[in-house]
Amino acid sequence: MRTTLDSKTTPLYPHALPADSSTFERTKKLRQIRHMLLVYALALPTAIIFVLPFLWMLSTSFKASNEIFIFPPRWIPDTLHFENYTEALALAPFDLYLKNTLFVTLNNVLGNLISCTLAAYAFARLQARGKNILFLLMLATIMLPYWVTLIPQYVLFSSIGWTNSFLPLTVPPWFGWPFFIFLLRQFFMTLPKELEEAARLDGASTLGILWHIIVPLSKPALATVAVLAFIGNWNNFLGPLIYLRDEDLHTLAIAVQRFRGSYGNLYYHYMMAVAVLVVIPVIAIFFIAQRFLIKGIVMTGLKT
Repeated sequence: MRTTLDSKTTPLYPHALPADSSTFERTKKLRQIRHMLLVYALALPTAIIFVLPFLWMLSTSFKASNEIFIFPPRWIPDTLHFENYTEALALAPFDLYLKNTLFVTLNNVLGNLISCTLAAYAFARLQARGKNILFLLMLATIMLPYWVTLIPQYVLFSSIGWTNSFLPLTVPPWFGWPFFIFLLRQFFMTLPKELEEAARLDGASTLGILWHIIVPLSKPALATVAVLAFIGNWNNFLGPLIYLRDEDLHTLAIAVQRFRGSYGNLYYHYMMAVAVLVVIPVIAIFFIAQRFLIKGIVMTGLKT
């Protein structure tokens, strides 16, 4: 004898499926909570270790000279001495050093973005004989330490009269940087080719496709290149130290080192104030572009 079930028929176990579903959801949420707690338990101590030096530097920059080397140490000074910053900046022409650093850094960021984008697009999309061999040769240059090519580069720039000027620091970025080219090339390969094919059917040129299609879709990767180039050039110490001899050409990296040698031992709170001012732009740029930076690095390896 057959029995048919309709909308009015009551199932034998009316609460079986809802109970199983709710139990599964609770188990899933508990598993997610345990995973988050484990991640935070591992990440929080590491984050504190990395943040403590900066917090101590920030605290010291607001202290009086007699509050620095005391025991037990005080994280929060009794009085915040904001004048430490103005007095420290008055000891050296930091406005000039800031202009020099901004000129070199912004020039190099722009140069890396333009040159690396063009080269990466050529390696990712254009067809040419021996393209892969040239790409491997370019990657091989990443394995060369900077110190290996330092002397030949200095001899070259010295022979053409570029030393003691910004030219050795500002011209090379306009010819590409291997790591940035590799990063952008890998990102460009994740973009669908159908968009380019549709644009070519509409009569778009190669540069038009690059500017109107590839670049707008590659903002995370381009932001990654911009942030890494900014941090690398802002903190660059060895290059300016080798090529820049006149004091009016020095950048902030050299200025901080010279300030430490002149006043660091006597005016420790001034030294910390200068260090805080120099490191704040890097921290600000990183937090502003953090979302694009993570997305650009993650999506770079999706396709080879």
